[in-house]
Amino acid sequence: MGEAEAIDLVALSARLEEVVRYLHVDERKAETARLEDMSTQPGFWDDADAARSTMEQLTRAREDVECAEAAIAKLEDAKAAFELGTELEDEDMLAESQSIACELESDLTELELNSWFVDEFDHGDAIVTITPGQGGLEAQDWCEMLFKMYLAYCARRGWKVDVGDAPAAEVIGIDRATFTVSGKNAYGMLRSEQGVHRLVRISPTDAKKRRQTTFAGVEVLPVLPDDIEIEINPEDLRIDVFHASGHGGQGVNTTDSAVRITHIPTGIVVTCQNERSQLQNKAFAMGVLRSKLFELERERREAELDELRGPKHDISWGNQIRNYVLYPFQLVKDTRTGMETGNTDSVLREGDLDRFVAAYHRWNVGGSA
Repeated sequence: MGEAEAIDLVALSARLEEVVRYLHVDERKAETARLEDMSTQPGFWDDADAARSTMEQLTRAREDVECAEAAIAKLEDAKAAFELGTELEDEDMLAESQSIACELESDLTELELNSWFVDEFDHGDAIVTITPGQGGLEAQDWCEMLFKMYLAYCARRGWKVDVGDAPAAEVIGIDRATFTVSGKNAYGMLRSEQGVHRLVRISPTDAKKRRQTTFAGVEVLPVLPDDIEIEINPEDLRIDVFHASGHGGQGVNTTDSAVRITHIPTGIVVTCQNERSQLQNKAFAMGVLRSKLFELERERREAELDELRGPKHDISWGNQIRNYVLYPFQLVKDTRTGMETGNTDSVLREGDLDRFVAAYHRWNVGGSA
């Protein structure tokens, strides 16, 4: 057992050194001191928006430094416990070393993700839209399964979720789902989910219990900061209000409070019906529309594959980023990274997605998954 722990600690030490280098910890310490000094200057809060932006930068810099220093201390503790356990042939000390090493491995994954988040929106909030693809009624059910999976994942990470639209389908599942996720690195983490998701299982609606393959598409956009201006001509908008339809056991609005906004020049349609009032639904829908128009403008400006949404594909066979197989065996496998697990319940029911998210970002920066 001792040899395995020694190898693990050497590998973890190498990973930690790389993370410290990527995070530029010494520079982050200097940045923290500089921002702290700025925040104590007279008149700092005269410009509230600028002050809040500075405080957000300070919080991120301070967290990076504190997490890196905590990881360094944890590595030293693991090494000390291992050396002492080896010297005294104490299995309890060796077990403690292994326990600390496991904690450190999890901490390093988070630190690595922070070091890879270089997009200007990675540290901010995200707008997620799930749309049924090929598969008819089954695809609507699959859409709801993914919706619940992401709600569970957000709960695991302590993120706040604001559901803007998730209308129930006529027979099974939901027509679509649009929700905003607020929390640390929400967009950076969730952009790994952008793409087509494929499900293979025994059909719950087929009396002959035949195997069915269904698809759903996931779109992830950043919530744009207020200081990014997106010009929207009111004359380009068609705004319809209608009676909201509740989803599941949720209460149903009894007034025409649901809002559908169509941006006529582009054909983009955004719907929100889960807020309490028509004004709230309109505000949510306009926020989603701003993000979609920003993305469209980025596509036009860069004249290449969009950095936010990735390649545009039909929500169908051959385009999936991840397979979820429930029959004839159980497996969730990411087609980009090769990351897989046979514990499908932990993924679909409990939202255990961190391994897939981390593997995607490691793969995306050129490392092995």
